[in-house]
Amino acid sequence: MRSRVLTADLPRWVDPAAVFSELMAQCAGAAAGAVWLDSGALARSGRSYLAVSERAVLSSDLDEPVFDWMARQFSAPDVDYAEAPAGFRLGWVGWLGYELRGESLGVPITTPATTADAAWLWVDRVIVFDHESQSLSLLALGEGWTGELALWRQRMERLIEAADAAADAAAGTAARATGDAALPAALARAAAAPAPLALWRDSDSDYLAKIEACQRAIVEGDAYQLCLTTNIRVDHAADPVSTYLELRRANPSHHGGFMQVGETALLSSTPEKFVSISPDGVIETKPIKGTRRRSSDPTEDQQLSAELLSSDKERAENLMIVDLMRNDLGRVCEVGSVTVPTLFEVESYATVHQLVSTIRGQLRSDVSAVDAIKASFPAGSMTGAPKHSATLILDSLERAPRGIYSGVFGYVGVDGAVDLAMVIRSIVMDARGSTIGAGGGITALSVPEEELAEVKLKAAALLRVLGVSAD
Repeated sequence: MRSRVLTADLPRWVDPAAVFSELMAQCAGAAAGAVWLDSGALARSGRSYLAVSERAVLSSDLDEPVFDWMARQFSAPDVDYAEAPAGFRLGWVGWLGYELRGESLGVPITTPATTADAAWLWVDRVIVFDHESQSLSLLALGEGWTGELALWRQRMERLIEAADAAADAAAGTAARATGDAALPAALARAAAAPAPLALWRDSDSDYLAKIEACQRAIVEGDAYQLCLTTNIRVDHAADPVSTYLELRRANPSHHGGFMQVGETALLSSTPEKFVSISPDGVIETKPIKGTRRRSSDPTEDQQLSAELLSSDKERAENLMIVDLMRNDLGRVCEVGSVTVPTLFEVESYATVHQLVSTIRGQLRSDVSAVDAIKASFPAGSMTGAPKHSATLILDSLERAPRGIYSGVFGYVGVDGAVDLAMVIRSIVMDARGSTIGAGGGITALSVPEEELAEVKLKAAALLRVLGVSAD
C-alpha cells in the first residue's frame, strides 16, 4: 500500500516555545536528533515545525561525496502528500557546511572543519504550528493512524497538554513576580556567575589588515567583492535549549531554527534565505548585502534605513551578488526565466536593517533540486564575486575553516520542495562551548573601520545571548 502523509488536527493552540521545551525534555535524549524550523517569536503568518528524529546521517558516515548521496537519497519517494498543507510535508532536514565548497566548486580545502560538513535528519513525524490560524496539527508518514502511529499521536497529544499546563504555570509565576526576590533561582545563579570570555580569532588590527588585503586583491582585478569573515569562541557550558529560547526572543527571525545532532547544536536567527524550490520547480533566492544598525529613536532609525537604501557602496555590493546569483540560477533554469522581482529592498530586524534583493527562475526539466543546490552553493553573499577566485583568496586570508557558519540549513521535502536558509546570525554549540561567525562584504569603496564595526554589530546580539560583551 502506498504511504501517505497523514494529518491530524489538535484542539488547542500552544506556544511553540513551550512545546519545544517539553519535547526536548521528554523525547530528545532517546533520539538521534531534534529540529525546530522556526518562523519566529513574533510570527503572525507561516508555519513552524518541531520534531525528533530516529535517523541521522553525517558526512563522516558516507563513503561517497555528500552531493552524490543527496542526489540518490533525496529523489522524490512514492508518497501521497495531497492532504498535507503546503510547506514542509516531511522529508530531510539538515545543514551543509561551508567547506562543502570543495565538492561544489572543486576547490581545495586546506583546513577541514571540526564539525560535520553535512548532517541530515530523516523526519517522518512532525508537530506543525500554523501562526496565521493559531492552530496545531500532526503530520506522519504511514498508511493510517493505527498501531505505533496511533500511540505516537497519543503521546504528542499528552505532551502538548503538558506544555500548555507548564506555559500557564510559568505565566502565573511571572504575573505574581515582583522585584529581585521573585527572580527564579536558576537565573539568579546565572547572574551571579562570572561572565564567560569571548575569544576573537582576529584582533582588530589583524582584521583591518585583512580588509586592506581584500581591497588590494580587488584593485588588482582578482575579485570584485570579498566576504571576509572571522569567528568568536566562547568556552563555557551552556544549555542549547534555553540558549535558543533566549536567542529567538532577543533576535526574532522568520527563518530561524534549531537543530541538534549528538553533541553539536545549531541555533540560528538568520534573516537570509539561500534557496527555496517549489514542487513545480520555481526557484528563488534572496541575498542580503548591506547593513545598518537599528536605533530606539524612530526618527534616527528611519534615517538609518534611508541611508542604507541610498548608499552607493551598499547598492553596488548588493548588485554584484545579484548578478552572481543570476548567473548561478541561469545554469540550471530555463532560458529567459531568471528575473529579479525586487532589487534593493530594506528589511528590518531587531538589531539591524538589511538590504535584500530577490532572484527567481524556473528549473529546467532535467535539473533536480540537488543539482540546483549544488550549482548555487556556497551562497554568493558569503563568498563574493567571482565565486571561485573569491573563495581561494578568502581561504588564504582567513586560514581557518568556517564550518557550519556560511553554510545552509533547512529541508528537502518528500514532495520535492526545498527551503534552505543561510547559517548567519547563528551560534554553533558543542561540548566545549559556543562559536559565532561574523563577516561582511568588502569592496573597493569599503572603509576598513566601518567594516570592522559592522562585524562587531552582527556579533553583538549573539554574544549578549551568551552573556558576553561584543568588545
